[in-house]
Amino acid sequence: MSARELVVLGTASQVPTRHRNHNGYVLLWDGQGIMFDPGEGTQRQMLRAGVAAHDLHRICVTHFHGDHSLGLAGVIQRINLDRVPHPVTAHYPASGQRFFDRLRYATAYRETVRLTEAPVAADGPLDVTPSYTLDAMKLSHPVESYGYRLTEPDGRRMLPKLLAEHGIKGPDVGRLQKEGSLGGVTLEEVSEVRRGQRFAFVMDTRLCDGVHALAEGCDMLVIESTFLDEDEQLATDHGHLTAGQAARVALDAGVRHLVLTHFSQRYPDPDAYERQARAAGFDGELTVARDLLRVPLPKRT
Repeated sequence: MSARELVVLGTASQVPTRHRNHNGYVLLWDGQGIMFDPGEGTQRQMLRAGVAAHDLHRICVTHFHGDHSLGLAGVIQRINLDRVPHPVTAHYPASGQRFFDRLRYATAYRETVRLTEAPVAADGPLDVTPSYTLDAMKLSHPVESYGYRLTEPDGRRMLPKLLAEHGIKGPDVGRLQKEGSLGGVTLEEVSEVRRGQRFAFVMDTRLCDGVHALAEGCDMLVIESTFLDEDEQLATDHGHLTAGQAARVALDAGVRHLVLTHFSQRYPDPDAYERQARAAGFDGELTVARDLLRVPLPKRT
């Protein structure tokens, strides 16, 4: 199993279908699990996908429409029922606090886990960990909505040829990495910058500055493509994107792996999303999401 991968729990827009559950996604990142937009049925999809409550460390809700949040009550209760041994943090638009409160305490249960509420009220960083910085950025939808982005700090890649030229090998390589210099040789002389990975999650929105900013330079972009291009006006009116719009965002942003999701039930042919994304010019790795799919993040460059 990849140390970093997206687990798709559901891909339906507005209403579930026979083949698509309501929204739900879990990003597994270096031993942490970040759940995005748990819609109805998320608990059962977790079971089918092999994701346990113990895997979850954060829950990020983009907005409080039902297909993105009605599963929150069950997920929170399951976290407590299973006595998850670590704290869990929940991020969501601050303007929807009343909805979060109702979902968190929808029914009676025993609280056994510390759930930290961290509502989002403005663009910017939400948390900084050794593994990533989590940012939020406002989107354009009839209700307040935020997208999320993880950015790994840049690291350094050791260059064996230069290490050999300076006679550095074995445990001395680790010492150099830790201390920054060894015997007059600096880390910069025998290594190069290894760009940190970047992941963005963009749900219900029209085209706006936030969409482009979240997507910029991402290794993986998970983005809604509710409508096909022939219904672009309908998409704009309802605060959504088309497949072609999402693909052009990814193309302009230099995205390496584009994951399209959140599909309207009005279209019977899921392959149409891929055709329109390719017609828009995106030639990178492309996944039209389906329920229970696991999508590894691209290898580091």
